[in-house]
Amino acid sequence: MLVRAGTAAATAMTLSGLRRLWRGGGNGAAACFPLGRALLAVRGAEAAVFLQGLLTNDVTRLVAGDGPPGAAGLPRALYAHALNVQGRCLYDLILYRLHENPEEEPHILLECDSGVLDAIQKHLKLYKIRRKVNITPCLDLSLWAIIPGERAGDVAGSLTQRADQGLILTPDPRTEVMGWRLITKKGANLSEVIPGSHIGNIEDYHRHRYKQGIPEGVKDLPPGVALPLESNLAYMNGISFTKGCYIGQELTARTHHMGVIRKRLLPVQLPAPIPRDSVPEGAEILTESGKSAGKFRAGGGELGIALLRLANINEPLCLNIAGDKVKLTASIPEWWPKSAGK
Repeated sequence: MLVRAGTAAATAMTLSGLRRLWRGGGNGAAACFPLGRALLAVRGAEAAVFLQGLLTNDVTRLVAGDGPPGAAGLPRALYAHALNVQGRCLYDLILYRLHENPEEEPHILLECDSGVLDAIQKHLKLYKIRRKVNITPCLDLSLWAIIPGERAGDVAGSLTQRADQGLILTPDPRTEVMGWRLITKKGANLSEVIPGSHIGNIEDYHRHRYKQGIPEGVKDLPPGVALPLESNLAYMNGISFTKGCYIGQELTARTHHMGVIRKRLLPVQLPAPIPRDSVPEGAEILTESGKSAGKFRAGGGELGIALLRLANINEPLCLNIAGDKVKLTASIPEWWPKSAGK
């Protein structure tokens, strides 16, 4: 089932700020990154209601919208996490709406880390019970991240003219600095879908992501370890504090209403690139006095993402690697709310 791309007006809103933040090189046209993440279809009359009880965001917005009658249409994409009963992250997901209006049968795609596709299917089927829902992997589709360069044209308009190859083009629901998500048929020619675009190096995509402090996948968000609010889920539009109950809600809601989050995921930078996989998972980050300031999650080259105590981020920090101390600096991303980190 083909669907329309997002409107040109919606996508144009993000161009200026994203171009300013993106420094991925290339020829100035849109860079298309093949993500290798998995897509899972959840379809049926009760699809949204079913997912509503499992995810942090208000999934009913995908079938009923979030405004008064006659307001703007349904959102094309939502970000959310699935939590365990202790309120810790299991899976980070982007949901895409394939149905065109509330009268159609709900048809939702879930984007997830490909390494946990089987685990997510088992998780969903555990709670499906007698719901009128079909859950199937989408092996015939490809997922892309689109980051515009200085000379990128009307990306949305070009896809609208080639809807036989592109299923969805929508702004990344987490933050405008991440550009767009594109879903195509497997094997689609990207130069035809988005004329003038080029296939980017996936490492550049991850560098951009780490520079902006955007976690994605199980390395950045270890299942059963990461907490949603420490992982900046609220900043990335991934949680509703007004929806009904869902698995893991109690701890998350209590933390939110207390208003105290002492640690957060932050972008970090080392003085020089380090070999891949040379930093052990959860390597400790120390202050100058030797006090623990947090833990390194993942990275590439000289960039990475770490869970740090906000009270320590302006101090000299170092990463403890097998007894060697490597200097490290943390920063507050520009896209965060202005009051964040204070």
